[in-house]
Amino acid sequence: MRASRILLATCALVALSSCARQAPPTDPQYVAQWLRSSLSFVRSERLGPPVAARISAYGSLALYEGYAADPSSGLRSLAGQVNGLASLPAPPAGGAVDGAVVAAEAEKLVLDSLFRDGFASTRRSIDSLAKSQVEGRVAAGVNEAQRDRSLAHGKALAAAILAWAATDGFFATRTRTWPPPEKREQWANTITVDQFVPIMLSGESDVVAPANPGVAMDLERAGERFVFTNRPKNAAGTTLPTFNPVRPTEPYWGELRPFAIRDGDECRAPEPPTYSEKEGSDFWKMAREYADTVGGLTPEKRQIALFWADNPVATGTPGFHWISVVNQMIAKRKLTAPQAAELFTLTSIAIADAFIGCWKEKYRSLVVRPVAYMHRVFDPQFTTVIPTPPFPEYTSGHSVQSAAAVEVLKKLIGDSISFSDSTQVDVGQPARDFANFTAALNEVAVSRIYAGVHYLPAIVNGRHQGECIGTHVLDRLKTRQEGK
Repeated sequence: MRASRILLATCALVALSSCARQAPPTDPQYVAQWLRSSLSFVRSERLGPPVAARISAYGSLALYEGYAADPSSGLRSLAGQVNGLASLPAPPAGGAVDGAVVAAEAEKLVLDSLFRDGFASTRRSIDSLAKSQVEGRVAAGVNEAQRDRSLAHGKALAAAILAWAATDGFFATRTRTWPPPEKREQWANTITVDQFVPIMLSGESDVVAPANPGVAMDLERAGERFVFTNRPKNAAGTTLPTFNPVRPTEPYWGELRPFAIRDGDECRAPEPPTYSEKEGSDFWKMAREYADTVGGLTPEKRQIALFWADNPVATGTPGFHWISVVNQMIAKRKLTAPQAAELFTLTSIAIADAFIGCWKEKYRSLVVRPVAYMHRVFDPQFTTVIPTPPFPEYTSGHSVQSAAAVEVLKKLIGDSISFSDSTQVDVGQPARDFANFTAALNEVAVSRIYAGVHYLPAIVNGRHQGECIGTHVLDRLKTRQEGK
């Protein structure tokens, strides 16, 4: 009897000690690690800007909902707020969950699905990062029962988010063909193969061909060295298309379901000028103003154009340039892990909706790019600083998504902080210093004229379009619990 009492007392002490050892708050670098990894995946998988933005939005939302599952985070679930997501599974009964463990598991499963047609190395990296974060939280004090509850909830969240993502219209666009316009006044792709190859080389491939930009696996022709050096993709995959500059980029993207805006037209830009090559017409004057601006670029203006080029593969797309800025803000502003997840998610959603709104306008108005007009009217030998992107000119994608992202950054962080943007250092572009986010946005806008790819109205109206989208995201998505 005495032995039984001693055993019971010992068990009680063990249980008490395990309860007393509460895990400390999650290191915000847990969130930053997912941001950095996502940027790496987008580069190595050679994704186009719209597809990258979609992955960032769904992935960040999975991370956010993981942290929101822990009441101590102060975060409010976005279920019932974003379009089409009425509800999400509630945390399991029987005890608290650890937000970081839930987030790691949900993020792992969502990204693994979104990258399922990608390189095997991408999926291995996703799995390894999630595993290391879970192990880190266990080492910090998350007990076995809490870990298991958290993993189970992460799985439930991921399944619900993926089911919701599958209804946004993306899969229907994978099999649709797009007949290129044939009228002179409509946009046509002007990029050439010699421009195409250099921007497609990446850490995943040292061989790129226009007919096979994803380095898809062809075992009949590939030797052992090719397979293991280039880690090719599955040629049958269609859910993770490699950015291919010789083909129009995502002509039906404007039809996807947005996250916060009603549809791609809610923040519609004004009509662009009607195409005309007649001297003195509105379009001619617009092009003349453009020609005068790019006629004598200084070295500094060329550097600005290159810094914000954000070519897919080389720099990780325009959207992920701002995700990189978000990553820099996590340490600079000493954000907590839930705050970092909040900033990451709202910025990603704003960027994703910006691409839907912008692409809706691009493939409706089909405005001719400056390089084509210059060759026809002003200068047959004209060249741009960067290759002209393979989609219509109006509105400016950089301007729309940058303005939307900056609206979120200003609201959550403020616009008084100076920062040095080091996003492009690893691709040979020195860091640039900005007084605030608005100053960076102003430079983004003018950079697209210096680069040679946009007229002024696409910049000005695109910026207004992005501000409208960012404002709607902030007005409609409430991330804080009352009193937090």
